[in-house]
Amino acid sequence: MALNIALSGLAAAQKDMNTTSNNIANANTFGFKESRAEFGDVYSASIFSNSKTTTGSGVQTSTVAQQFHEGSSIYTNNPLDLRVSGNGYFSVANDKLATNVNFLTRNGAFHLDKNNNIVNSEGQYLLGYDVDNETLQVGSFEPKALNVPDQFGQPRASENVDIGLNLPAGGASKDPTLFNPEDPDTYNKSTSATVFDSLGQPYKLTTYYVKDNVTPNKWATYYTVTDPTGEKPLSLTAGDFTSATGHVGHSIQFNPDGSIDTINAGNPLQTVEFGANGANLELNGADGSQALTINFEEPTQYASPFEMRKFTEDGATTGYLSKVDIDPKGTIMATYSNGENVALGRVALVRISNQQGLSQAGNTQWKITQNSGDAVWGEAMQGAFGQVKSGTIEQSNIDMTQELVDLITAQRNFQANSRALEVGNQMQQTILQIR
Repeated sequence: MALNIALSGLAAAQKDMNTTSNNIANANTFGFKESRAEFGDVYSASIFSNSKTTTGSGVQTSTVAQQFHEGSSIYTNNPLDLRVSGNGYFSVANDKLATNVNFLTRNGAFHLDKNNNIVNSEGQYLLGYDVDNETLQVGSFEPKALNVPDQFGQPRASENVDIGLNLPAGGASKDPTLFNPEDPDTYNKSTSATVFDSLGQPYKLTTYYVKDNVTPNKWATYYTVTDPTGEKPLSLTAGDFTSATGHVGHSIQFNPDGSIDTINAGNPLQTVEFGANGANLELNGADGSQALTINFEEPTQYASPFEMRKFTEDGATTGYLSKVDIDPKGTIMATYSNGENVALGRVALVRISNQQGLSQAGNTQWKITQNSGDAVWGEAMQGAFGQVKSGTIEQSNIDMTQELVDLITAQRNFQANSRALEVGNQMQQTILQIR
């Protein structure tokens, strides 16, 4: 009997050492959760035995329970390195077309694969939701594999140019009919922006401002567009200024208090076509009927320096991925070289009612079981879910000092049970030697 009790103690001590050794071995494993061996005594008594004098029958391993408290953070320069601060797990799937078969993990070391899917080191796909690019609201909580396209958007021809500026009241007066873009003495100020044709080809749009030497508080505005062959006039369909060099411009009339009175004598502003009937640009097959509408937003003439408050257009070329950001809600925002900022999706989080009921699947991943309860899908910072931190990875929750103490304790338990086994063996030998 004593030998069996000592053997059970040896087995328990060995299990404790194995558990502690596994914790120590995974001290640097991202998202790893320490385990704790829990034991129970073995007690049996028959109906005819005296429970007051019956000894136990040894020890047995009740469970090896994982401890799911959070680990510390390690900070990286990779925006796809993620951690959940608070409750929740990331969900990954082996097959992006079968996301119903998935695993839970706290290891947020992700990167882009060759197809720009967000994956972990095992090539499993990070799951998330589609979001509306304008409202940033989740449209459906149906998980899907998250992808970050390296290109975005078809080319979009520029149609509107919005300008907001202040023209200096103290500017020198000039003759608008003498305007020549090659002679800086014929205009007061100029500024430029880029516009695009239907193929996404860029052109430099330049605006020139000339203070009229005849009418007070009146300015003339001319436009040019530059393609690879040089700078060309972009004339208006109905302008009220014409220069000796053939440029057609329009007027901006201000009130004595510096506020806007009329633009182009009250006529709508629209430039001529880009093609052969207009600026005659080298379009390389782009739409030659493209025209620009100029919109001035509250221009002013104050006694202050020239100031360009706004100069924007609504065209775009094909964009290439330049940056990825993930906010605390898990929203993936991609920035492209064409200036587009696009919400590509939101990282999904999963919550479990009974974490101890999860089944380990290796690679710091868990599977849902009947004991764990059903998965509750949601998003960061909603309800009981924590927030997502980008550029941060959760380290293991191992306390190395405590683990070393536990290892020494398990070793001493092993030695003590070994000694008990040895004493039991000696007692048996003594009995066998009695004659």
